[in-house]
Amino acid sequence: MQRICFLLKVKQHLLQEYRETHRNVWPDMQEALRAAGWSNYSLFLREDGLLVGYLETDDFDNAREKLAASEVNLRWQTEMAPYFEQLEGQRPDEGLTILPSVFHLA
Repeated sequence: MQRICFLLKVKQHLLQEYRETHRNVWPDMQEALRAAGWSNYSLFLREDGLLVGYLETDDFDNAREKLAASEVNLRWQTEMAPYFEQLEGQRPDEGLTILPSVFHLA
């Protein structure tokens, strides 16, 4: 099982709207995440806009490919893109900064 942690940066003036959007993540988007192999997925948002994501999956590269191929993910990423800084033309799911694991207490 791979444990993945990633970073993105939410525009500070959109923090509240971003939080509200994630109170009602589309059911078909949630199902697409599960079907692609994302589990134990959480997002954490700091007041300065730093977004930390965590998920577990058997094969992250495969899970990303499966999710990227889904129509609902394309719609979701299009809706979410305006919330983020520094994507330089990438969708949010393409612009993740993946953090390497340095310690895990099982």
